Amino acid sequence: MKKIAILLLGMSACLAAASAIAEREEIAPTELSRAIANCESCHGPKGDSTAPSVPRLNGQQTTYIAAQLQKFRDPTWADPHAINAMWNIATHTGDAMVAELANYFARQAPTAARASNPALAAEGAKLFAQGAPAQNIPACISCHGAHGEGATGPRLAGQHGAYLTHAMEVLQLALRESDTMHPRLNNIEQSQIEALAAYLAND
Repeated sequence: MKKIAILLLGMSACLAAASAIAEREEIAPTELSRAIANCESCHGPKGDSTAPSVPRLNGQQTTYIAAQLQKFRDPTWADPHAINAMWNIATHTGDAMVAELANYFARQAPTAARASNPALAAEGAKLFAQGAPAQNIPACISCHGAHGEGATGPRLAGQHGAYLTHAMEVLQLALRESDTMHPRLNNIEQSQIEALAAYLAND
């Protein structure tokens, strides 16, 4: 019995060492290139999407990209349309590749915000900076940066207006899980969502 126990302990140590080595293995350049090309087929060259419903990844925070991709492995986490688009990809992408993809897109030059409706954008800028205390909506700058460039929360500036609008709507309705954002958007009005999108977007 003692010999078997020692053998099993030795095998466990070998497996643990092999696992640690595997985690440190670098992704082959060709493998990474294929994965990037696969992402860019929807998210655009360097992550600068041209499809209004597909988020831009260029210049987004590394940790945010990685966390979101990992969350897509849970089919109940987001709204059905997002899960339908991302679940298969997320479940077949290992953590090491997720990290590489996040680093790649985070290094790309971000798209700047550009208001197409200056009057509506001005309303959004005020709400973004000051919040709406009467509705328990805090200022967005505390998490998303002074100009939506990202801080403890993700970069919002330069996203598509349609994507931002949809994201706020599903967070408001808790169709996408977020203990942070649902309480903050619970009382937001549609006109305020549209104003924030007008301020932050580039379409």
